[in-house]
Amino acid sequence: MTRFTETLRAENQQDWTAARDHRFVDEIFRGAVPADVMRRYLVQDYQFIDRFVALVGMAIATADRFDSRIRFAQFAAMITSDENTYFERAFDALGVAPAERAHPVISAPTLGFQTLMRDAADSGDYACCLAVLTVAEWLYLDWADRPGAVLPEDFVHAEWITLHNNEGFRAFVNWLREELDRVGEAADEKSRQAASAFFRRAVALERAFFDHIYAGS
Repeated sequence: MTRFTETLRAENQQDWTAARDHRFVDEIFRGAVPADVMRRYLVQDYQFIDRFVALVGMAIATADRFDSRIRFAQFAAMITSDENTYFERAFDALGVAPAERAHPVISAPTLGFQTLMRDAADSGDYACCLAVLTVAEWLYLDWADRPGAVLPEDFVHAEWITLHNNEGFRAFVNWLREELDRVGEAADEKSRQAASAFFRRAVALERAFFDHIYAGS
C-alpha cells in the first residue's frame, strides 16, 4: 500500500518540485544568494520560530504515544538552541539590526505561514499538526540532501544547508513521515482529508516563500 506521505507529496508534486529545485536552492549551494535576498530570507524565516515552537508544543500535547512526545520535545530543544544560535550569528554577519530581527515588516507568505501554523495548532488534531511539521522539515531535507556536494565557504550559506541535511535531521524527518503514515492510516476519512488540506497549504506556502524573497532584488 502506498504510504500516506507519498500520496500527499504526489498530490502536491508541482509545488513540491518547484520549491525543491528553486533558484534559491541552486544559489545557496553555490554560495551565490545575493546578500539582500539572504537577509530578507532569514529575517522572514525567523518570524516562524515562535509559532513553529507553539505548533510543536501542540504536537506534544496531542500525540497518542509518550515516545512521540519525547521525540518532539527533543526537537523543540534543537530549534530553540542550535538553529536559533545560527540565526543570531547570521544576522550579525549580515548586519541585521535588532529591531529588524524582532519586528520586521511581515510579508504575505510569512503571514500565511504564521496563520497556517496557528490554524494547525488550534485544530487540536495530531494529524493536522504532523502534516504541517512534516512539510516544513521533509521539503527542506529534500532540497538540502545532496550527497557529495561541496559546501560554500560562507557559513551563512553552508550552515543553513547542514542544519537541514545532517544525520540527526534526516532521522527526524524519517520518523516524522513514519508518524504521519501511522496516524493517517488509523484516521477516518474526515481526519485524513483535514491533514491533506494542511499539507497542501504548507507546500504551496513553501514555494511562495522562496519566490517572494527575490521580489524587488
